Amino acid sequence: MPMFEKSSPQGFWQRLGCRILGAWLRFRSVDPERPESVITSDTRPVIYLLPVSALSDRLALSIFCQRHRLPSPDGDVCLASGQHFPAHLALFDAAHYRRHRGHVDRSTSLDHLITTLEQHSDSDVDIVPVTLFWGRAPQRERVGLRHLLTSDGWSLVGRLQRLAGVIINGRSLEIRLGEPVSLRALMSHGDVDQQFNRIRITRFLRRYFRRIRLQAIGPDLSHRRTLIRRVLRQPAVQEAAHHIALERGEQDARALQRAERYGFEIAANMSAPVLRFLYQVLGRLWNRLYDGVDVHGIEDIEALAGTHELVYVPCHRSHIDYLLLSYVLYQQGLMPPHIAAGRNLDMPLIGPLLRRAGAFFMRRSFRGNRLYSAVFNEYLHQLLSQGHPVEYFIEGGRSRTGRMLSPRPGMLSMTLRSHARAPSRELAFVPIYIGYEKVLESNAYIRELRTGKKRKETPLGLLRVLRHLRQPFGRVQVSVGEPLALGSYLDQRFPDWRSQPPGADADWLREAVPDLSQEIATRINHAAALTPIAMVALTLLATPHRTIEIDLLLRQLKTLYALQAQLPGGKRVRLPEQGPREWIERSEYLGMVSRIEHSLGDMITVSDERATLLTWYRNNILHLFALHALVAFAFRNNASLDFETLDTLLAPIWPALQQEYFIEDDDTPFAEHLNDVLDVFVALGLLKRQGEHWHRPETGNEARERLYLLGRAIQPTLERGFILFSTLMHYPSGTISREVLEAQSQLLAERLTRLQGLNAPEFFDRRLFAGLLDTLERDGWLWQSQERLNFDARLPEALMKSRALFDPALRHRLTELTAGRPHTEASA
Repeated sequence: MPMFEKSSPQGFWQRLGCRILGAWLRFRSVDPERPESVITSDTRPVIYLLPVSALSDRLALSIFCQRHRLPSPDGDVCLASGQHFPAHLALFDAAHYRRHRGHVDRSTSLDHLITTLEQHSDSDVDIVPVTLFWGRAPQRERVGLRHLLTSDGWSLVGRLQRLAGVIINGRSLEIRLGEPVSLRALMSHGDVDQQFNRIRITRFLRRYFRRIRLQAIGPDLSHRRTLIRRVLRQPAVQEAAHHIALERGEQDARALQRAERYGFEIAANMSAPVLRFLYQVLGRLWNRLYDGVDVHGIEDIEALAGTHELVYVPCHRSHIDYLLLSYVLYQQGLMPPHIAAGRNLDMPLIGPLLRRAGAFFMRRSFRGNRLYSAVFNEYLHQLLSQGHPVEYFIEGGRSRTGRMLSPRPGMLSMTLRSHARAPSRELAFVPIYIGYEKVLESNAYIRELRTGKKRKETPLGLLRVLRHLRQPFGRVQVSVGEPLALGSYLDQRFPDWRSQPPGADADWLREAVPDLSQEIATRINHAAALTPIAMVALTLLATPHRTIEIDLLLRQLKTLYALQAQLPGGKRVRLPEQGPREWIERSEYLGMVSRIEHSLGDMITVSDERATLLTWYRNNILHLFALHALVAFAFRNNASLDFETLDTLLAPIWPALQQEYFIEDDDTPFAEHLNDVLDVFVALGLLKRQGEHWHRPETGNEARERLYLLGRAIQPTLERGFILFSTLMHYPSGTISREVLEAQSQLLAERLTRLQGLNAPEFFDRRLFAGLLDTLERDGWLWQSQERLNFDARLPEALMKSRALFDPALRHRLTELTAGRPHTEASA
């Protein structure tokens, strides 16, 4: 039978307090959602354990148990030995805990209970840890100044402030129940020394409560000046300051003063009241700007928040990214991270606010400033080692093209070195994809893509965003990618990394940084969300004149959806809701496309200026269709192909596409991927199989049009590669430098876009040519000697085979374009 004793009669004040508070308290957030499922033991009595004794917490717990029909915490429980104990205990007495500033190793409230269990081996109890947060239910929270000053934090407050907190935040109460744990089981893992065993149990429970509080409100925010002083005391900073002092012929104290200035230039000054205030401001801003924010996969972060140091690595598409992610995390009951921001954002008005919201600022380059580098490295290490979540963008800056940019190694390298200093800590990267139906900076991106110049951020420039508050910007998708546990990742790839020094010249570190950056970028892309705008853009930009009949557009959108449903381009792809007709209407509503009414059937079109912007949205999802489009493009100039020929044509191209679009290389042979695509194409009617050959549909068949539109999506990428190879083939091996080849290829690509009447600046982005050359060097097609590119006969042969992919007219145009050598000398 259950061992729960009937509650003893409550005192008058206890009953009065419960009656008064019961009418006022609202538990806005309960974890778990079904608390009655936590306490299932029918053989052992249950004792609730609070971290610190407080009357308000005891009354709130009593009210909560009454409402959910849980065992009462107000009476006594009876052990098997016949002894009675209170049904609730506190780990520490608040006054004792405050008097010793938290340095307490013993819990007197548990001592007597543990002693009893030691004397009676047949007795046991289940301890249920309970944590309450007053004013920390963000999904329903109302915040004003009074709420900011009375919400829970790390410090213990006095009775008056506690009373004010109960009155003000009583309707925004969060409670978290831990899993019941057998006290005897805790004792059985202890030392022979009973005194030490009691201290160990107390420390275990104390760490549990700290982990729960850490997950909810983040680490205890030390004073900024204290943190900077701790950074300055580190040996690496002291050594760098001494080195600089010797170089400049000055005292070490002078160099340390300079280091201190760097510290204040860098360090965040996160403020809990400012975070809560910004939560409300941003909530209203999102409601004004967007139709909603959809969050996917947040449970993966919740599972790691209490046990791992978290490094959030989102893609960077808009200035809104870091504000949006902090808002989403706070709304979900998680601590917003410290965010690495460019020093260009540390401007009047904006900078101080961002700094109090958790931003720490960094210069674009540390090169040549050893002292600044040492201070920044130590500051980042202090954040991570103290359990502060950190966020940075591995792309460095915002993507003006909409695609994932090549990762920058700086922050990743510093994170790895920090982790190598204390490899026993658990650290996890959390990739996050943020997708916008309409990006806030759309007009700025059009201007920057057209002119190739970026406008410098100013307070006035950022405030101009307010002019757009009345425009619709659709919905935002925030998708959490597959987290990456750093220790396990390094153990698999570099088994000896723990035994090697974490210096910048470590062999494992030089290899780990590019590998890790590629892996994180791939996991971000794997979590991409298909938005209506991106789907429409992918189809519309594949048409010759950026105009398409609605019936064909509807069929193509259905095809794109079916391809991702049956053979997704990423592990965590988010498919859009509703259907193709609603996607078109949404694109019209957001002003991205226009409808042309016609008696024979309406058409959808886009202006030249909007077409440039649509490339940004198309590039958000192009990587998901790269393989599908590559196979479709092979049938543009070939009516029929057998499997062997198709594999020979496409297999050499696929690694370059994987590198450019950050697509996972899962060691699966390309032939298997190709076979899967062909099967899906046959099922959707895009191809017909006859024996060992696959045939494209006949001319005039609507399936032929769908196949053509799909293949056109990858055509610019293949044309860019053809230009690069053709240019290289005009020079003998070992006679042209990489820099010259990139420059010439960029000029030829730009010329091609002008001749075709296109306005697509991202087509001749030099970084794309650089990335392709990186892939060719990695795979052994090219190598450098004396700063010149070398190749063997395999590359010309591959180029000749690839010509079969292009129709004669396009092949002639590309060949003619690269036939004449540019004026730039190969030896330049």
